Amino acid sequence: MINRELLDPQSIVIVGGSNNQHKPGGAIVRNLLQGGYKGTLRIVNPKENEVQGVKVFHDVKEIPPTELAVLVIPAKLCPGAVETLAREKGTKAFVIISAGFGEETKAGAELEQRILDTCEEYGAALIGPNCIGMLNRNHHSVFTQPIPKLNPKGVDFVSGSGATAVFILESAVIKGLQFNSVWSIGNGKQIGIEDVLQYMDEHFDAEHDSRVKLLYIENISNPDKLLFHAANLIKKGCRIAAIKAGSSESGSRAASSHTGAIASSDGAVEALFRKAGIVRCFSREELTTVGCIFTLPPLKGKNFAIVTHAGGPGVMLTDALSKGGLNVPKIEGPLADELKSKLFPGSSVANPIDFLATGTAEQLGIVIDYCEGKFDQIDAIAVIYGTPGLTQLYEAYDVLDKKIQSCKKPVFPILPSLHTAGPEVAEFLAKGHVNFSDEVTLATALSQIMRTPMPAPPEVQLYGIDIPELNKIILNIKENGYVPPQTVRDILSCAGIPLVPELVSEKKDELIAFAQKVGYPVVAKVVGPVHKSDVGGVTLNIRTPEHLALEFDRMMKIEDAKGVMVQKMLKGQELFIGAKYEERFGHVVLCGLGGIFVEVLKDVQSGLAPLSYAEAYSMIHSLRGYKILKGTRGQKGINENKYAEIIVRLSTLLRFATEIKEMDINPLLADGDDIIAVDARILVEK
Repeated sequence: MINRELLDPQSIVIVGGSNNQHKPGGAIVRNLLQGGYKGTLRIVNPKENEVQGVKVFHDVKEIPPTELAVLVIPAKLCPGAVETLAREKGTKAFVIISAGFGEETKAGAELEQRILDTCEEYGAALIGPNCIGMLNRNHHSVFTQPIPKLNPKGVDFVSGSGATAVFILESAVIKGLQFNSVWSIGNGKQIGIEDVLQYMDEHFDAEHDSRVKLLYIENISNPDKLLFHAANLIKKGCRIAAIKAGSSESGSRAASSHTGAIASSDGAVEALFRKAGIVRCFSREELTTVGCIFTLPPLKGKNFAIVTHAGGPGVMLTDALSKGGLNVPKIEGPLADELKSKLFPGSSVANPIDFLATGTAEQLGIVIDYCEGKFDQIDAIAVIYGTPGLTQLYEAYDVLDKKIQSCKKPVFPILPSLHTAGPEVAEFLAKGHVNFSDEVTLATALSQIMRTPMPAPPEVQLYGIDIPELNKIILNIKENGYVPPQTVRDILSCAGIPLVPELVSEKKDELIAFAQKVGYPVVAKVVGPVHKSDVGGVTLNIRTPEHLALEFDRMMKIEDAKGVMVQKMLKGQELFIGAKYEERFGHVVLCGLGGIFVEVLKDVQSGLAPLSYAEAYSMIHSLRGYKILKGTRGQKGINENKYAEIIVRLSTLLRFATEIKEMDINPLLADGDDIIAVDARILVEK
C-alpha cells in the first residue's frame, strides 16, 4: 500500500532522532534538514529537549497528528509506537529503520507481524523494517550518504538491501547518474519490490515520471507480478535493469537428467528477466553503467566510432565492443581523407579515430561533427579523453558538453582521469552529463542491453497444440516418475514435434523386423535404466540383423532392463531442449547445442513458458555456440525457424501440463531443413 503520505508527507516525525549525526537517528534528521524538507518536522526523544535546532517531544503521545513516522528505536518498542501513532495521531505511513525483526529471530518476526497488522488495520503504508529509509524529491528520510543529485527525470532505484543500496549509490554518483527516488524496502513486510513496480506502473505519467528503473533484488516473492508490471512499464517507454543476487542451484533432482543438472533458480530468474525485457546485471558497476546508458539517446544501430587521443584504450574498447556483438567499422574514402587533413600529421581516422595526445579541443569538435553529420554508417560515438597531468581539460570538456547536447547520435563520454583531472570531470558532470570512466565496462553493459529483447507478448501460441489429447494422456498416467517411451512420444506428438521412427519391445523378432522395415543402420537403446550410456545401454551404427540380435541379448541382461528400443539412425547437428518446473515461476525452458555442449560446456539459454517466437530467437542467438548453428567451415546451418518453432510449441505444451516436472530432448538432430527428436525423457509428478 503506497500512499500520498509516504511519498509527499506534509509532516514527519523522527522517533529516535538525536544530535549524534554518527548514528541513524541523528543522520536522518541531518539529511531531512539539509535536503530542504518543506513540511513540519517533529522529533521524539525522551532524553533531549532540542535536536539539531528542532524542538523535541519526549513521547509519541505528545505530538500533534503527523502523516509520516520514521522509527529509529529498538525493535521491541516499535509495535507500541506504531499502534499509538496510527490509532491516536492519524499516521498513515511508516518507515522503520530499526533491525532485529524477522531477519534475525522468531520473536522478531512476531514483532514485525504486529506492526503489519496495525498498518493493515489503519490503512497505513509500511516501508521496512530493517532498511536505510526512503529518498525522493519531497523528503530525504534516509540515514546514509551519499545523497545523489535529484532530478524528476533521474533514476528510480529500488533495493532489497540497504547496505548494497548505499554502495550502488556511491558507484552511481561518481558517474554523474542522477536520481528521482531511492526505495530501500528492507524486509519488505508490506511493500516489496513488486509492489513498488506496480505503483509506478499504475500511476505512470509519461510526461513527468522517470523512465529509468534500477533494481537490486534478493528475493522474488511474486514472479508473475514482477513480470506483469515490469513489462508494462517497458512497453510504456521505460527501461529497467536489475541485479538478482542469491541465486543458487536447485539440487533436488540434480543427477536425474541434463536439465536437472543445469537448471537452477538462477535460470528461472534469467528466463523471467528475458520475458519481461529487463536488462540483467551482475555487479554494482554494471548496473550503474547500464543506468547511465539509459539516460542517453537510444542506440539505433551497432556501428561505433571511437574518438580518442590515446591509442590503447581505443584498442581495448574496439575489442570489447566486437566481443559483445557490436561493430567498429573501418572509416575510409574521400570524407576520411578530408577529416585527416584537418588533424595533426600522424593522426589516424581509420577507426578508432586517434587524433593524438597533442590534439586540440577544436579538433575534438571537428571529429565529432564528422561522425555525427558525414559518416552515415556510424550509429554512436565513444569519446575517450583524459590527461597525463600536463594540461587542463576544461576547454575540451566544454566542447564535449556542447556536442552531446547537439548530436542526434548518442555520445558516450569516457573520461578516465578521475584523479588527475578531478575538477574538470566534476564540472562536466555538474552540467548534467554522465561519465563512463572504464571503456570495457561500458562495452559489456552495451552488449547486455543489445541482447535483451523487448517484453514478450502475453498471447499464448496455441496453433498446432492438441491440448485435449495432452490432458487425456496426463490423466491416464497413474504413477509418478519417468514415463514409458511410448508415452513420451504421445506427449511430444501433442506439440507436433517431429519424432524419429522407433519401436520398443521385449521381443527380438519384432525389433529385427522393424529394423528391416525402416532400413539399416539403426540404434539400439536399453529401456529401464535412467542413464543408458552409463550402463552400456546404447549401441550405434548397427548394420545387420545378426548384430542387432547380439545387442538385444546383451542389453536385456543389464540390471533394470525392461526392453530395447530400436531407432532409425540419423545424422546431423545435435541440439538440446529441456524444461524444469520451478515453484512460483512455472516451467523454465532450456535450449542449446546437444551432446558434449550441454553435458560439459553447459552452453544453454533459458526462457519462461509460454514463450513467444521473439523469445525463442533471442535464446538461440544468445548461445555461445550460435555460430555453429549458423554453419561454419562449409557446413550448412540448421533451420533456425524450425528450431524456434519446436521451442515455442514445447513451451506452450508445458504451460498446460504442470504435472511435467522435468523434460529432456537430447538430441534433436538437425539435418538440412529437418529437425527430429531422437531421444527424450519426461518426469511426471501428480
